[in-house]
Formats: sequence, C-alpha cells, structure tokens
Amino acid sequence: MNNPNANSEVSALLGRIPSAVGYQPTLSTDLGGLQERITTTKKGSITSVQAIYVPADDLTDPAPATTFAHLDATTVLSRQISELGIYPAVDPLDSTSRMLSPLILGDEHYQTARGVQQVLQNYKNLQDIIAILGMDELSEDDKLTVARARKIQRFLSQPFHVAEVFTGAPGKYVELKENTQSFQ
Repeated sequence: MNNPNANSEVSALLGRIPSAVGYQPTLSTDLGGLQERITTTKKGSITSVQAIYVPADDLTDPAPATTFAHLDATTVLSRQISELGIYPAVDPLDSTSRMLSPLILGDEHYQTARGVQQVLQNYKNLQDIIAILGMDELSEDDKLTVARARKIQRFLSQPFHVAEVFTGAPGKYVELKENTQSFQ
C-alpha cells in the first residue's frame, strides 16, 4: 500500500509538518476515509483483499497500524517463520481476525485457538533463553512448551494441494473438527 507514502510526499510539498515517523499529520483521517469507501451499498458490496507494505517488518509503524485498525482480518507473513522453512509463513501471533470470537466460532474452537496462541507466545518468550543458554537449561515445563510449539508450527505448515507442484509433497485436507481436536 503506497497511499501513505504518496500522501506524505504531497503533505511535504504543501508545507505540512509531519507527524510520527515522517507521515502526514492527516494519516489516520486519510486512511480512514479510504477504508470507509470500501463498503456495502444498495447496488452491491466490495470485498477488499489488500497487500500492505510493512516498513522494516515493523507492525507498529503508523501506516500499517492505522490500516490494520480498519480491517476485519489480517494475515501476516513472517520472514522469521519463512527462514525456518515453514510454509505458508503465516505468523499466528501477529495475524488477527474479528471472527475469532466464541460467539462466532463456538467456545471449543475459540478456546483451542487461544490456547495455541498462548503456547506459541510462551515459546517466543523462551527464544532468547534458548539462544543464550540452550535447551538443556530450560525447566521440564519449558521443554514441554517448546516441543508442543514446534509440533504446532509443523501442523500449521501442512502441505497445500496448490503447492504440490512446487514442493513435491502431496497436499492434505483436514476437516475442521479434526483440526481443532489435533491441537487439544
């Protein structure tokens, strides 16, 4: 999404004082106006799938952060996950959905999803300790967390049918009920 970058240049040419990280002072208003134009009308609806540039992979940068606030769901692709050879390199901790609600998914699915996120977050918190001291210095509970998180990562990287020609691995389809039960 280059809209914020282009607007920053126009704002500078107009002599406006930039706000955070050099963006135009009207960033939030401008992006809000753009996103609100993508809506349902009497004549039909628009489904928007947006690819958003995240400068330096910083999700807290004002441009993507402001854009994300207007979206119902975000799927964040991660260089770190890609470097582990996990594809698709979707980061389940940074990705979001307004559909992740017990009212929409049901309590079992919701609790399972939150439990998976908690295990992955705990594993992420252990990364520095593992890098400095190694796995041997972890408690038995932490070792179990690491093992569970790695299994979860592998499960989330199931082979897709559409990628079979690229990976050589046959695609697999897992029913929702089986998927949810696999994480419990």
